[in-house]
Amino acid sequence: MKAELRGLPPELADKVGLRLMAAGLLLDSDPAAAYEQVKVARRIAARLPIVRAATAEAAYAAGDYRAALTDYRTLRRMSGADEYLPVMADCERALGRPEEALQLAREAAGRLDPASAVEMAMVEAGARADMGQHAEAARLLERQIRTTQQQRINDTSKARLRYAYADLLLAQGQREQAREWFVAAAQLDRDAVTDADERVAELDGVVIEFDDTDQPEETGVGEATDAEGVENTGEAVATDEEDNA
Repeated sequence: MKAELRGLPPELADKVGLRLMAAGLLLDSDPAAAYEQVKVARRIAARLPIVRAATAEAAYAAGDYRAALTDYRTLRRMSGADEYLPVMADCERALGRPEEALQLAREAAGRLDPASAVEMAMVEAGARADMGQHAEAARLLERQIRTTQQQRINDTSKARLRYAYADLLLAQGQREQAREWFVAAAQLDRDAVTDADERVAELDGVVIEFDDTDQPEETGVGEATDAEGVENTGEAVATDEEDNA
């Protein structure tokens, strides 16, 4: 990011860098706010790949799949990289165009690294399911699961692949088989990227109740907390008004 920002005048580089940092901090907790931050950076420096990448990621997280697809396409033209094909296909699927998603999957065949191939397999299977081709969707995921068993690939990707297969089985009414694959996903998902454990409990009829009797008392005046109980430090995220000041 620093290397790309050096191509801007110092004042603009500071503004763009601040927006990108703010977006990074907000992306998981408030995608819409992160998207607003990168929109400002995009207006200032749309030609920088790092800005386009941040805008695409934030748009995708915020559910603006049309805008995300536009920026991912631009990024691919800029870089010539195929790594964006899975998320581009997922945007097409989210926009209700499974045929276009499948076209991108065909274009990506044999050109992706193992982790990206897993992502594409899940998108392709989802597109097939959207079109009512559930047997073909299951075949695609089964084939990818067999393939990853022979590859050195991170457990998170393996977990997400098994989770997708379990979800597909459950949608077809195959509860027992789905449970087995949710369990397999949970065993690999050490970072809790999925809710596989909860899905297993749900299938087992287990209801998890949370006891909040040990929660700390309400804070006093001047110690405001947000909805998640995180102390509000009063540090403001950059706003558009700063650019107009």
